[in-house]
Amino acid sequence: MKPPKANRIKKELKSHNHVRIDNYFWLSDKTDPGVIEYLNAENKYTASAMKHTENLRGALYDEMVGRIKQEDSSVPYLENGYYYYHRFEKGNEYPLYCRKKESLEASEEIILNVNEIAEGFEFFNVIGLNVSPDNKILAYCVDTNGRRQYEIYFKDLADNILLPDKIPGTSGNLVWANDCRTIFYSQKDRTLRPYKIFKHTLGAANDEEVYHEDDETFGTYVFKTKSSRFIIIGSYNTLSNEYRFLDAGRPSGEFIIFHEREKDLEYYIDHFEDHFYITTNFKAKNFRLMRTPVERTTKDNWEEVIPHRENILLEGIEIFKDYLVIQEREDGLKKLKIVNWNDFAGEYIKFSEDTYTIYVSKNPEFNSRELRFVYNSLTTPVSTYDYDMAGRKEKLLKREEVLGGFNQNEYHSERVYAVAPDGTRIPISIVYKKGIEKNKPNPFLLNGYGAYGISNDPGFNSARLSLLDRGVVFAIAHIRGGQEMGRRWYEDGKLLRKRNTFTDFIACAEFLIENNYTAKEKLFAIGGSAGGLLMGAVSNMRPDLFKGIIAAVPFVDVLTTMLDENIPLTTGEYDEWGNPNEKIYYDYILSYSPYDNVSKQDYPAMFVSTALNDSQVQYWEPAKWVAKLREMKTNNNLLILNTNMSAGHGGASGRFEQFKLIALEYSFILDQLGINK
Repeated sequence: MKPPKANRIKKELKSHNHVRIDNYFWLSDKTDPGVIEYLNAENKYTASAMKHTENLRGALYDEMVGRIKQEDSSVPYLENGYYYYHRFEKGNEYPLYCRKKESLEASEEIILNVNEIAEGFEFFNVIGLNVSPDNKILAYCVDTNGRRQYEIYFKDLADNILLPDKIPGTSGNLVWANDCRTIFYSQKDRTLRPYKIFKHTLGAANDEEVYHEDDETFGTYVFKTKSSRFIIIGSYNTLSNEYRFLDAGRPSGEFIIFHEREKDLEYYIDHFEDHFYITTNFKAKNFRLMRTPVERTTKDNWEEVIPHRENILLEGIEIFKDYLVIQEREDGLKKLKIVNWNDFAGEYIKFSEDTYTIYVSKNPEFNSRELRFVYNSLTTPVSTYDYDMAGRKEKLLKREEVLGGFNQNEYHSERVYAVAPDGTRIPISIVYKKGIEKNKPNPFLLNGYGAYGISNDPGFNSARLSLLDRGVVFAIAHIRGGQEMGRRWYEDGKLLRKRNTFTDFIACAEFLIENNYTAKEKLFAIGGSAGGLLMGAVSNMRPDLFKGIIAAVPFVDVLTTMLDENIPLTTGEYDEWGNPNEKIYYDYILSYSPYDNVSKQDYPAMFVSTALNDSQVQYWEPAKWVAKLREMKTNNNLLILNTNMSAGHGGASGRFEQFKLIALEYSFILDQLGINK
């Protein structure tokens, strides 16, 4: 079957007296039957081009699903007198959310069976489960098309019935006031920006608007402090925050502003006794911890608790009655430090592996002396621990069970460093199965992201074992634009320094080739969303380095999107990419935007995926990109576009459905390598 050929309809796009010709602009109109026809044609071509890999795909899918324990349960956590957990039953795609009163030996109460309410939907996602303070009413949020527009439902847990209250068009963010009758929630505008906070009282016909974020570069959300004393409205953009607070016991009261927003001032708040605690970049590039009395919250009252440190990034805190947990990052690795409120003496939790990731899990109980955290690495499955903060001892509660004979001692991980063109050392985390021949180039998959200050930490993925067991080496390039090496790492990979992200990744690929980890004819790259932008940029800049590239929901039409304020997320991301209405940013984005820079040259084999209902990267970006690549590329390497016609940015819903796409991606890699089983 020949690849589809999209119609070319000339469209002139003019800015700053510069004209771009976009022959595939028409693909952005989802109401045009020709658009759906083209996407379906691409899907048919993908099925045809990959048909010979059906047996391999089936084997990969069976392996991935076969490693998952069908009947499984999360580790219960205690909140307000109940132990909460979720569990899966054999064959089910969705979880059952459950609780037990006061003791794990008590009888189980199923508060929500997602399998039942998801019946009949191709896509179904439940988030934001939140039980009222009196433990009687469950609020939860449902998305049925992947667009991340949620409807809030309420369930009476005593009578096991849905209440008539329903709230559409929300962001899936809600909190209960302490009266157990009132919730606050955020609602989205036409661009899917969370822009208003409303108050809903159970049984009431109309909701009251309590806050409107009228700055289109900001979003808004609501949360409750861990102490349960305050409800907080937060406003945010990439580089600025602002908060308002209200006594959670007085939902009819007025919110009080904490500290007015300032350009480039980031701060995050929580509450303990008579003070708010503030994690902030105020005169602190890598952030510091400050506090201020509850009755005097403006910046001139803030006092320092933990000073700024040049080589340590303060990522956040977790407050308990007797202890403060400090989340830090040093030399690319996360650390957890336990501090005693009495004398502020502290001690780090120790980890033995060279490369790993940790995060603080759900810790709702303010009075607890145990910290719940999660640890994993490229070779260690997800492991849930309780840490006794008084006795300084950790207890392993559960390690994800990987079926099929997995033995973590058969795999090895390490960290190496490439050198970027400006001399910066770029960490690379690598994992492979022991026994591969290290004195010759191996098949290799290099992952990258590099945006929004999101650190691409080295974690475990059981699906990845299907590649490792076939001799493929996997690695993560910790490139700039993330925040692995501190705040400057992020700032050196954004705005007018964004190209560092791409040249860092290229430097990592070159290092791996030069040091005989792999070779050009065996090296693949993979990235999604902003990591898909990375894939598009490096495929234009150095297509010769890669055998193949996988770009998932890729943000590749950067300039056109950032010029269109009607597209979700655009205005809120000017601080990340720059506002192209200003010529300096227009010219710079134009210099790397993947769609604008497709040229007549040989390209690697490419697998591109998208979703019709994607609210973050609109489906037409990868669709247009593939159409232009088909027109321009000068070789016959495989290029396929796979569109999920019923999902959004996160792909298919359900526990097992996601592995169908992963199996397709992996079969693409293995097929290009000549591996067929």
